[in-house]
Amino acid sequence: MDYATYIAGLPRVLAGAGVIFRDAEGRLLLVEPNYRDTWVLPGGTIESDAGESPRQAARRETLEEIGLDIEPGPLLAVDWARGEGRPPLVSYLFDGGVLDAEQCAAIRLQEEELLSWRLLHWEDAEPLLAEDLRLRIRAALNALRNGGGPAELEDGLPPAGPTPPGATGRPTTERAS
Repeated sequence: MDYATYIAGLPRVLAGAGVIFRDAEGRLLLVEPNYRDTWVLPGGTIESDAGESPRQAARRETLEEIGLDIEPGPLLAVDWARGEGRPPLVSYLFDGGVLDAEQCAAIRLQEEELLSWRLLHWEDAEPLLAEDLRLRIRAALNALRNGGGPAELEDGLPPAGPTPPGATGRPTTERAS
C-alpha cells in the first residue's frame, strides 16, 4: 500500500480551537452565532490543510470573529469530544487573558457568523452554553485558577484514572464588589 492510500484510509478527526477572554471583573466573553441556538467562545476550525496549528487557529479565529489580534496564552484544556453523526472533535481552549476597556471597545463582530457578544459572569454565561462547551469551559477555568497544566478531557470530563489538578469542580468567577 502506498503512503497516500494509507493516509486516505486513516480515521477522520475534526479539530477546533477557542479562546477564553475575561475582563477585570472576571466576566467571560461569549459570542452569539447565527448558526446555532447556544453561545460560544471566539474560535473555530483549525485549517490543518494549510498547516495551521491550534494556537494559530485560535489567533486567526479571534481576529476574524471579534477583530482582536491577540496571541493566545497557555493551553487550558484539550477535549476529545465524540458527537452523533460526526467524527470526533479535538478541541483546544487557550487563555486569552484579561481584556481592558480599550480592547473591549475595539471588538468588531464578524457579521457573516455572529449576532452579538457579551461579557458575563459564570452563573449568567452557563445557561447560554451547550453542555459540551459548558463542561470544557468549566475545566479550563479551573485549570487557570489552579495553575495546573491543561485539563485533559473526554467529552468534557476528565478521563478515567487520576484526575489532573484543576480538571473538575466549579470555576470561580467572582463579582467585583
